[in-house]
Amino acid sequence: GVPKTIDNDLSATDYTFGFLSAVEVARDALDRLHTTAESHDRVMFLEVMGRDTGHIALSAGMAGGADIILVPEIPYDPNRLVAKIQQRKMLGRPFTLVVVAEGAFPIGMASLSGKERKAAIASSGGAGPLAMTLLRGLVDAEMRCTVLGHIQRGGSPIAFDRILATRFGVGAARLVAEGRWGQMVRLRDNHIEGVALKEAVARQRTVDVNGELVGAARATGIEFG
Repeated sequence: GVPKTIDNDLSATDYTFGFLSAVEVARDALDRLHTTAESHDRVMFLEVMGRDTGHIALSAGMAGGADIILVPEIPYDPNRLVAKIQQRKMLGRPFTLVVVAEGAFPIGMASLSGKERKAAIASSGGAGPLAMTLLRGLVDAEMRCTVLGHIQRGGSPIAFDRILATRFGVGAARLVAEGRWGQMVRLRDNHIEGVALKEAVARQRTVDVNGELVGAARATGIEFG
């Protein structure tokens, strides 16, 4: 097997092919939204894929200059988002870019079961529209929401993913030639190796809320709610 998911949520491999291409699509969208956000003093919401994990939102948000990143791993407080938007206005930056993973939710939904929460988000039109609705009336600014959806899954992959997919393919063929069935190839410390399928799917990799990447984002002023 080969690890193909744009969510990059398989703990057995450092990267899955498709992830960074999806990040690049979202990053490009943020760059484009930045223009209209700044010229019209808008709060722009960009919903990206990530029903259970926020890897795409986190990476794209950092690369694309987002001011707020909402991920499923960190239930957000709408009041903190309002405070961030108002702080930017006071600093002469009356526009805000918000990246929202499709599974992000407010703290008011934290007590719901996963199934109930997903239903509530869906009934609100999605995580992006939900966040925008919660802030509307609390913030004196024009708001818009863009949902990327399956645009992130198509198009031309970036060079990294092309090379990684080739390496995975060669590695998978090698496993077959050696008769090593029931294994998946993975990238570990820049080496391609096999891992038992049972181990490969045993644990979902979520965003480490206390990890270096989130810490770096917070250090640059990004708000997570």
